[in-house]
Amino acid sequence: MSNINPDPFTTRPEIEGTFGVVTSTHWIATAVGMGILEKGGNAFDAGVATAFTLQVVEPHLNGPGGDVPIIVHDVKRGRTEVICGQGPAPAKATIAHYKSEGLEMVPGTGLLAACVPGTFESWMLLLRDYGTMRLRDVLEPAIAYAGNGYPLVERASATIQVVEKLFRQHWTTSAAVYLPNNEVPRPGTLFTNTKLSETYARILKEAESAGGDRVAQIERARQSWSQGFVAEAIDKFCRTQDVMDVSGSPHRGVLSADDMARWQPTVEAPLTYDYGRYTVCKPGVWSQGPVMLQQLALLKGFELDGLDPAGPEFIHLQIECAKLAFADREKFYGDPKFTDIPITTLLSDAYNDERRKLISRDAASLDFIPGSVEGFGSVVKLRRAEGHREAVGAMGAGEPTVGRFGEVRGDTVHFDIIDQAGNMVSATPSGGWLQSSPVIPELGFCLGSRAQMFWLEEDHPAALAPGKRPRTTLSPTMCYRDGEPYMAWGSPGGDQQDQWTTQFFLRHVHAKLNLQEAIDAPAWHSEHFPISFWPRTARPGVLVLESRVPKATVDTLKGRGHVVEIGPEWSEGRLTAASRVGRRRRAAANPRGMQGYAAGR
Repeated sequence: MSNINPDPFTTRPEIEGTFGVVTSTHWIATAVGMGILEKGGNAFDAGVATAFTLQVVEPHLNGPGGDVPIIVHDVKRGRTEVICGQGPAPAKATIAHYKSEGLEMVPGTGLLAACVPGTFESWMLLLRDYGTMRLRDVLEPAIAYAGNGYPLVERASATIQVVEKLFRQHWTTSAAVYLPNNEVPRPGTLFTNTKLSETYARILKEAESAGGDRVAQIERARQSWSQGFVAEAIDKFCRTQDVMDVSGSPHRGVLSADDMARWQPTVEAPLTYDYGRYTVCKPGVWSQGPVMLQQLALLKGFELDGLDPAGPEFIHLQIECAKLAFADREKFYGDPKFTDIPITTLLSDAYNDERRKLISRDAASLDFIPGSVEGFGSVVKLRRAEGHREAVGAMGAGEPTVGRFGEVRGDTVHFDIIDQAGNMVSATPSGGWLQSSPVIPELGFCLGSRAQMFWLEEDHPAALAPGKRPRTTLSPTMCYRDGEPYMAWGSPGGDQQDQWTTQFFLRHVHAKLNLQEAIDAPAWHSEHFPISFWPRTARPGVLVLESRVPKATVDTLKGRGHVVEIGPEWSEGRLTAASRVGRRRRAAANPRGMQGYAAGR
């Protein structure tokens, strides 16, 4: 319980048991994952089944054509690892090609924004190397829900309505799937995607043709995906279709079957930062994950114990540290296979001791101030946000996060699972949203749009180049406490992810809130720095608060110069979290949006 408020408000209990816990952004996926644990599967088996189910029941937030970073703690291996499921840019994706198409930046939708889809291969790696079950065990629930139907959530229906005109006029293959009976499906409709169900059923059939060996079946499934009928259909669609995108002009894609055949996910050690009793683990600088670690490196210089987690001091310090960390993200981060990234310096005490001097306890910074590391980084050009919002919504682009301005809404998805043995998995699948690109008719799903995070400027660390990974916003988290694996957590939400995950962690550590209390507490985000998505705009000084933040806090923050905007009561983030202490397993899920649930026993 909190030492700030003796009776903090929560919407539901923190789930607790000794057998295992599953928490995700959709109740059906949570139930599927828990069912796998009950059948004797481990956390990794449950994660794969949960992920495939989320593709079906939250198609506005993720899909088979998207990407995923995964953090795993494997008890047998005795270590924590990151699986990079972020596919790279195609071989033909050059700056020269995009500029020859008259583009100044990669469009936020359509075929030119597609990288190699990373999800399927990543789930197969997780199942093969960490799991215990057969492909049929983990794929059948998704096949059944896609074929037999599931209740469509309100946000999915609303997303389809926003892009209805685009579907009818330009993306007719998407209209065929998402406008059944030639109308926007209402919330609660039992919605089916028969073609997607058939695609996964065919992969399963081809996999089982390899014989009874579990690994042989998984390898055959991988072949069907990246060297078989799936890759062939994607290749043909990109070569032959002129697809309207957010630029206002149609373009053909550059993704090929050869790109898919040549790529496989990789496994690496996480980046870590020690914060008191805790060691926090994040994906590398090909993601935005290290901005959370740098926020902690900056916050370490302030005394946060005893602060009200909905008070002005707590919010002000977190936001001011976030501004500096995200400024460094913009200047320095990129694919470390292509560019040297000075991450050791960016997370060092000496560097952050100097950066911390820029923070005023009494005044909000309205300036964009990246740090300086000799020989690294690039100049960041700011684009103000005014004038872009209508185009963002109507053309299916924009940051996939909870919002207030009528853009297309998505949120990505997230899940955390811990089994009885103590295995842990945290993953943030995203991309391939129904609003990102037209459905490939033979497959029933669309491609992702992560390539919009590249810059078309040669000297930028995140410049577009063939085979290069875009700097993704996707960012799951794990931590150790007192040297023992302790907690997995994360949230959908684009650039907001590492703001909300940091706030959750600080509330849990410094205000002693349990997992559910720390999720339910009032939340906020900054829009001070450039967003990662088309059209890459910034809103200097803007701080968006849930309306549950106390008026006295709001007034104080305004007095310090924050450009405060008030959002709905329950509008910030979709966090889930799970923890393990001894035999105990705990989990919690976000009530915002009425979709996320935790389960366990």
